Amino acid sequence: MALRRLQVTDFRCLHQAELDLDPKFTLITGPNASGKTSLLEAMYLLGRGRSFRTRHLDHLIRSGADRVIVVGEAEVGERRVTLGVEGSSTGIRAHAAGGRVASLAELASVLPIQIIDPEIHRLIEEGPGRRRRFLDWGVFHVEPSFVSHWQRYQQVLRQRNAALRTRQAAALVTAWDAELVRYGELLTEARQRYIAQLAPIATAVAAHLLELDLTVAYRTGWPRDLPMQDALSHSLAKDQELGATQVGPQRADLIIRLSGHPARDRISRGQQKLLAAALLIGQIKLFPDDSPVTPTLLLDDPAAELDAGHLRVLIEEVRSQPLQMVVTTLHESASELAPFGPPGREYRLMQGGAVALR
Repeated sequence: MALRRLQVTDFRCLHQAELDLDPKFTLITGPNASGKTSLLEAMYLLGRGRSFRTRHLDHLIRSGADRVIVVGEAEVGERRVTLGVEGSSTGIRAHAAGGRVASLAELASVLPIQIIDPEIHRLIEEGPGRRRRFLDWGVFHVEPSFVSHWQRYQQVLRQRNAALRTRQAAALVTAWDAELVRYGELLTEARQRYIAQLAPIATAVAAHLLELDLTVAYRTGWPRDLPMQDALSHSLAKDQELGATQVGPQRADLIIRLSGHPARDRISRGQQKLLAAALLIGQIKLFPDDSPVTPTLLLDDPAAELDAGHLRVLIEEVRSQPLQMVVTTLHESASELAPFGPPGREYRLMQGGAVALR
């Protein structure tokens, strides 16, 4: 049960592409700039409502076109559900099962999708925003109430920040605090429960991939010795000065250490890629067994930055998971990808289109 069909129109360099995907393993080959990564990006957009490469929607639209359209068909239990995403200068619209989605989270519930690409090291190297998104994707799939709590927290946070930004009286700012604390604590508790499950699994995967001692912890976004309400009260003057709320789950982080030291300060780019992959694989291992959908894992040029031995171990870990894989590579006969086994479907990209090889 996974993404079974993809249609892409005017997405970056791709004018038109249609693919039937294998439920286990699809391989996409092609020269540089042929659109391999763009195809993966289109799949990701279909499951997330956003790109993993850019925040700018107009960058996704092929030169000369006025919109981008991605349509897919995913298996959910015994039925097939059609998903569609259309992006233009007016924004993005998404549909699922014939109706417009109220929230982009509805896409993720039908098509849970993740990616290991040459930029995955940014999960380790960059700021906490990327790690919060990574964390919340995992929590969303194991705690159904999480998304509604997250949405309500964001709504209240926007209201409080608007009051701060417009220099309203302190009483009008703090009027939002009780609800902010209520949903902030619910989010924090859900994230902490998830980290408690993820940490030992990711540690074991990292030991296999890197032979290094990984520890993962959650930083709440306010001083650990204070309740959130007290932290908000203590931060009010600073919030008023800066025009935004400075404490809360929106400031949280996933703390990643190797042998007790910050991971980004200790390892090479290739090791960062493997460490981030360990976290992502740990997340996939936590995906509910009784879910009617199967995770789809995109692997964009998995050999990049890795030697043959580490690539083989990464492939072993990925292949052992119950998921759908879509893999890209430059070469049709990529011997380094042999541990994946033969693909169920294979495509060669040429001149903005896909040619089925098997």
